[in-house]
Amino acid sequence: MSWIKDNKFMVALGGGTLVGVALLYYVGSEGEKRYESAKAGFDEAASQASGFESAPLYPTNENRDGKLKAIDEYRKSVESLQTSFEKFRPKDIKDVSPQDFTNQLKETNAEIRKAFDEAGTTVPEAFFVGFEDYKASLARPNATGLLNYQLKAIKNILLELAKAKPTEFRNLYRVSLPEEDGQPYTPQADAVVRPLPLEITFVGPEKSAREFLSAIVKSQSQYVVVRSLRITNAKKEPPKASDAKFEKSTAAKPAPADSSFVGGFVLPGADAPSGPAAAEKAGIDAPTSGDSSKILAQVLGNEQIQVFLRLDILQFLPVKKLP
Repeated sequence: MSWIKDNKFMVALGGGTLVGVALLYYVGSEGEKRYESAKAGFDEAASQASGFESAPLYPTNENRDGKLKAIDEYRKSVESLQTSFEKFRPKDIKDVSPQDFTNQLKETNAEIRKAFDEAGTTVPEAFFVGFEDYKASLARPNATGLLNYQLKAIKNILLELAKAKPTEFRNLYRVSLPEEDGQPYTPQADAVVRPLPLEITFVGPEKSAREFLSAIVKSQSQYVVVRSLRITNAKKEPPKASDAKFEKSTAAKPAPADSSFVGGFVLPGADAPSGPAAAEKAGIDAPTSGDSSKILAQVLGNEQIQVFLRLDILQFLPVKKLP
């Protein structure tokens, strides 16, 4: 302690030196960290710049003009696509009174039932064009416009089904819309259509299914997208020989009076005729070659198939303006 008192200057100088060295070390360490961080950022930026320079769309005047041209061509193709679907876009969906919608619903139901009846197709007694909830109640006034639009589309689809002449029309299920429950419909920001789901089940020959599917996808009245299709045989067991239906053979022709071949007897001095001509003279059917394809056609050509179809009637939303 006495030495420190006697050498205060040396002690103060040594203490100040230590503090200065510690401060310099701290500043140097922080500076090195900042340098390393700045160097890492510079290296990353330099690597990105090198990648940009080697990319096909490096920002040069030539690449800029090419990109603007590609964007313009894309815009024109999108506008052309929107124009091609213009015929399916409803011009204006106006609400009608609930009673007017009910009257239209009844008229449509009667027209569809008549078409099925003329085609020989059975229809469930409870069928009401998928709007069974409105047999005894009225629709909401602010939902009648959209429901009327959907009703017209369903009518066109079912009339096409009647033209295909299925054996039995079993069911139509229509998914209820939010507007029917007083809820608003908010499409997604990038949506261009609104799907109106529908399910149809019917039974008939294979031809009726082909004709119906071909008709609805070619319709000029509404745009229909088939989401799923399930076809099963109405008969669960394979066909049997007893299922075959053959045409009845024609009646035997009487033999001519002057024929030398009667009842299988040959007159003395005459040769027995043979072949199809002999059979025709004898009044019996000529033998036929065994054509098994005809048998298969008669057994396999009369199956009934059950068709379940889930589809969307697309309501095209207003045209979106491109940026």
